[in-house]
Amino acid sequence: MPGQVIALLGAESTGKTTLARELARVLVARSLDAVMVPEALRLFCDQQGRTPLQHEQAMIAAEQTRQIELARQAHRIVLADTTALMTAVYSEHIFHDPSLYAQALVDHAQVQSTLLMSLDLAWTADGLQRDGAHVREPVDGLIRSALQGAGQGYAVVAGHGTARVDHALSVIEHLLDEPARQQRSTGAPRWRWFCDNCDDGECEQHWLAPKR
Repeated sequence: MPGQVIALLGAESTGKTTLARELARVLVARSLDAVMVPEALRLFCDQQGRTPLQHEQAMIAAEQTRQIELARQAHRIVLADTTALMTAVYSEHIFHDPSLYAQALVDHAQVQSTLLMSLDLAWTADGLQRDGAHVREPVDGLIRSALQGAGQGYAVVAGHGTARVDHALSVIEHLLDEPARQQRSTGAPRWRWFCDNCDDGECEQHWLAPKR
């Protein structure tokens, strides 16, 4: 079966890449089949030596989705360093172009868990990909608005160093434990309601007037 995708979203300089790498390392150390999918935008900037133009945004978003899907078919756990949704957000923020949201949200719906990075880390420069600390709050707001508008849940990850990793791991562990929780729930005895008429709570006799 295809693997489970954990997406890491967040404004620039919020530790997405560092956290994704560390989560993959920890999960592999636990003998789990985990892999990290790098950010397509970062690869584009490294290869081209520039940031993408407006007409190149859709291609980057599609490539991000393609790489995630390839990893999902080959591994049990996929740590995605962003999804197409981040490209859509920056396309709106930089180019005032919201056209990428529709497909990006369809793609993001394949994600099992979304980790949204808190803004509690200090901003640091990182070559072509960083615009400045002033863009973080607007971008964070656009991410939250897109997810909430689509009815897609997310968990905000905060903290520094190992605390941030532990916080993210707690969310992932809850996701991975879901099948076991369902099995425990299925095997647990069901509560039943007993009354003077019978032990079936749905029985229509409960709604009949008592005989005189």
